[in-house]
Amino acid sequence: MIVKTLTRLGNSSALVVDRTIMQLMDIDADTPLKLTVDGRRLIIEPLSDEERKSKFQRVMVKTGRKNAELFKRLAK
Repeated sequence: MIVKTLTRLGNSSALVVDRTIMQLMDIDADTPLKLTVDGRRLIIEPLSDEERKSKFQRVMVKTGRKNAELFKRLAK
């Protein structure tokens, strides 16, 4: 068990994850993480490939809708 304290970061707090823990989880600073609260527990886990693909597709659809007119003009 490792005991950590939160670090002040502006108006928020941050939990610093040591490199050894990141290596054990096979993640790096750019890995999207999923945070889940279960009672008083905070569960941190990397997004699965399926979750990442689903999130990417949702963002692409939203971007397409939001910028449809711009994309049409650029295509001309």
